[in-house]
Amino acid sequence: MKNIFKLLLIAILALTLTAGAALAEEAPITVSVGVTSDDPTIWDAVEGVLQERGYNIEIKLVNLSGGNPNDNLAAGEIDLNACQNYAYFDNNIAELGYDLTAIGNTVIVPLNVFSNRISSLDELPDGGTISVPNDVTNEGRALNVLAQAGVITLREDAGNLPTLKDIVDNPRNINFVELDLSALARSLDDVDAAVIGCGYVVDSGLDPVEDAIYATDVDLSDERNQPYINIIAARTEDVDNEVYQAIVSAYHTSPVVEAIRVQYKGAALPAFEVED
Repeated sequence: MKNIFKLLLIAILALTLTAGAALAEEAPITVSVGVTSDDPTIWDAVEGVLQERGYNIEIKLVNLSGGNPNDNLAAGEIDLNACQNYAYFDNNIAELGYDLTAIGNTVIVPLNVFSNRISSLDELPDGGTISVPNDVTNEGRALNVLAQAGVITLREDAGNLPTLKDIVDNPRNINFVELDLSALARSLDDVDAAVIGCGYVVDSGLDPVEDAIYATDVDLSDERNQPYINIIAARTEDVDNEVYQAIVSAYHTSPVVEAIRVQYKGAALPAFEVED
């Protein structure tokens, strides 16, 4: 009887060890996230939080610079994207009819003005050139920045999405060059100034605050800034996906706040309440 009992214990132990080994070797769930920066600092922090919480989730970053990130998401080529603000997202969805939903806030990234030729907007030459984003939402935001800086005056009812046609006063006869977001930093040698999102500035090797010739202050309590909060977006059918919700929850933690500070060199602000 003792021998039988001993054999049973050995069998149970063997089964337990086998199950444990299988669990440890189980392949992680891979989630592809569309981004416009190759810097993994923030998403490494997200993965770290997920691991601490017991999730076996691997985040695969897919660089979507130069295209519409919602095309890839709607087509199922990626699982999530995290490279646009509400203004861009809402306008894009309205235009294209994609069935996508924002499932979490990330950061708000200032658009500042940079130059390789001048050290202040006061030095802008008459007939000078400024490059701005070529998409509706970010161009509108850039024009509002230039209006705030006193370079141009916009129609009073231009709102959050002004266009070049909404400029009513351009005292220095500035010429505007519309470029893709990813090309703005590269244009600095060819224009007098450029209005660039700080994420692209960091990727280009510039400091988003120290190297700016005009920097904007972002007040999250100001409703006018709400459309410029960046988001994590998913297909609407996946809104309640537990893995995706776990990623959003992990993003809204203090390790990620610190990673945001490091990656954006203090220029971007977390646009969420910290959950931990």
